[in-house]
Amino acid sequence: MSVTRQVRSDHQLARLLQIGMVLEEVVEARAYKHAQELDDEELDADVRALLEHAAEESADHRGRLEALVAELDAESIPFDQIEGLVEAQYGQTKPEDFDGVLYDQLCNEETAYKFYDDLIDAIEASDAQFGIERERLVATLRAIREEEADGVEEVTRLMEDRE
Repeated sequence: MSVTRQVRSDHQLARLLQIGMVLEEVVEARAYKHAQELDDEELDADVRALLEHAAEESADHRGRLEALVAELDAESIPFDQIEGLVEAQYGQTKPEDFDGVLYDQLCNEETAYKFYDDLIDAIEASDAQFGIERERLVATLRAIREEEADGVEEVTRLMEDRE
């Protein structure tokens, strides 16, 4: 499902928000995986803290998205269908495809940022009425997008510190 088009219904909006939930779950899982699998020699305190924060933030984002979906007059899409869409569109890489934990985390943060940026654009391009107040919906998504941008900056700063 493309985010580049206008969002025209609660059903379509719910599906896109659910895609965001799965993206957040992927970020959370990958951050936890790195934090658990790497020892202190491979993962210094700053990187470990970044991964823990990213996982907590992703869980928070997922909760905010779930709350939005709950307000919409739309059927929930089964998780396995959404997971398949996310895998096809955004999950073409695996953690081991990157040269290091920070590169993987940067990709995850950038992917999430881009998804929310596209979703906000699609909502703003639409004149559809949703079962949730548009201003609150967009404000929530903008706040999440801003937190993803902060994550990109933090990962980039850590990468530069290691050069």
